[in-house]
Parts: sequence; structure tokens; C-alpha cells
Amino acid sequence: MADMTSRVDQWLRDAHAMEEQAESLLSGQADRIKTYPALKARIEQHLEETRTQAKRLERCLERRNASSSGLKDFAGKFTATMQNMSGLFAGDEVVKGVLASYSFEHMEIASYRILSAAARIEGDLETAAVCEEICREEEAMAKWLEEHMGEVAQEHLLREEADLEVAKR
Repeated sequence: MADMTSRVDQWLRDAHAMEEQAESLLSGQADRIKTYPALKARIEQHLEETRTQAKRLERCLERRNASSSGLKDFAGKFTATMQNMSGLFAGDEVVKGVLASYSFEHMEIASYRILSAAARIEGDLETAAVCEEICREEEAMAKWLEEHMGEVAQEHLLREEADLEVAKR
């Protein structure tokens, strides 16, 4: 059975891989979005937050004498690449992207709440605080998506009536 420290280290590696996946997903979305400027700007903002989050997690791992998992990071990036490629064939890519992002943000929120609680009980209050800070950023992104997903869907439908490619991205 894994001890508490090993488990927290494992979950930190998982979180780092999750941020690597998020960076690839967000980067792909930001590159392809052309006609939804508010969505593109918010994704680009969160992309920068995501890069910073990965660095903060790396510092937590280093401080704990642990390291990220190259295999998990690669698997996350590969999964994101496949998700991005699947959007290329969807006529409603922007809507599916918002749906996927909203779902992913909630997975991240749950992950950071769990990791914060685990780090706290293990006695690593610095890691707990980092996870709580990251969680607030994920909650802000999820809230933004929740508040804007309806208008993105409406814009898409209106644009789709005129030109599929404009609607798509």
C-alpha cells in the first residue's frame, strides 16, 4: 500500500500531466478559433495561466524531491492532440470545444480540491495553497465558459446559416 507522501506525489504528477494536456488542448483551440474573438481571448488568457500552473506544480514536486512523469505528460499531450484533430472534422468545432473545455475545467477543479485536501492532511501546506490557488483559476475559467456558452452556441447557429466555415471557427 502506498504511503501518504507517495500518493500525494503521484497525484501531483497526475496534475502536472493534466496541465500539459490542458496546454495542448487550449493551444490547439486558440490557434484555430478565428471568428469568436471573446472566446479566443479568454482561451489565450487561460493558456498562459495553464503554463504557469504547470510550473507551480513542478516547483511543488521539486520541493518534495519528486519529479513529473514524462510518460504521463506525453500521454496527456497525445490525448489532447487527438482531441484537437477530431475537431477538424466537426462542423460545430467551436461548440464542441466549449463543451469539452467546460467538462475538462470541472475535472481539474475536482482534482485540485482532492489534491489540496491530501496535501493538507499530509502536512504540505505550501502545496495545498498552490492547489487552492490553481483551483480558483480553474473555477474562474469554468464560470466564464458557463456564462458564455449559450452565446457561443447562438452565434454558431446564426453563422452556420450563412457559412459553415465561419461558424465552425
